[in-house]
Amino acid sequence: MAFSKVLLILSTFLRMVTIAIAKQKFQASQWSLAHATFYGDESASATVGGACGYGNPFSNGYGTNTAALSSTLLNDGYGCGTCYQIRCTGSTACYGGSPIIAVTATNLCPPNWAQDSNNGGWCNPPRAHSDMSKPAFMKIAEWRAGIIPGNAYWLLVYVMNVGGGGDVGSVWVKGSNTGWISMTHNWGVSYQAFTALAGQSLSFKITSYATRDTVVAWHVAPPDWSVGLTYDASVNFY
Repeated sequence: MAFSKVLLILSTFLRMVTIAIAKQKFQASQWSLAHATFYGDESASATVGGACGYGNPFSNGYGTNTAALSSTLLNDGYGCGTCYQIRCTGSTACYGGSPIIAVTATNLCPPNWAQDSNNGGWCNPPRAHSDMSKPAFMKIAEWRAGIIPGNAYWLLVYVMNVGGGGDVGSVWVKGSNTGWISMTHNWGVSYQAFTALAGQSLSFKITSYATRDTVVAWHVAPPDWSVGLTYDASVNFY
């Protein structure tokens, strides 16, 4: 019964916020210089499950015109849902007429501290950077201009189907060649680690926030693990 009351209060609060926002007149900001790349392929499937917690952007109305923003723009998640107009200028890869596209912020483009901001660390602060879906990027410029190296120093995982109380307090990851590495809370049920773990089998240690119980899931992901896939653990809370 307590859960029903909480849900009812949240629903009412969200309706109130929606009404208040609707009364505010939107004012666009001025154009400013920034940087843009793209990630994923033409299907934009890589945008599903972004750090903002929107889940599937296609079924939730965002389509393929989305972008992962650098932390400077995403602002600890407060920039999620922000709409940006982007145009390409000053490059031979830009389309003629400098067409404008509007994108919605649905994901985080994490910093890569191991690389210079102009050579791999494209989303390092204080750079204002948009890592767009490939379909969105292709509306403003030749896609070959937006290819950059992947960020091998960032791992983002979603912890789902948690038993017991269903909550997660802390998460650690261990590669087959590393010790336990504490993961930080990114957003919702997502946790991140800024370390290179490619080519290693991954084990996870999870502690419940409510009960402080801990489970260890050994070798959940094989050495050839890949992003975007789901891996099942053989343990759970009870």
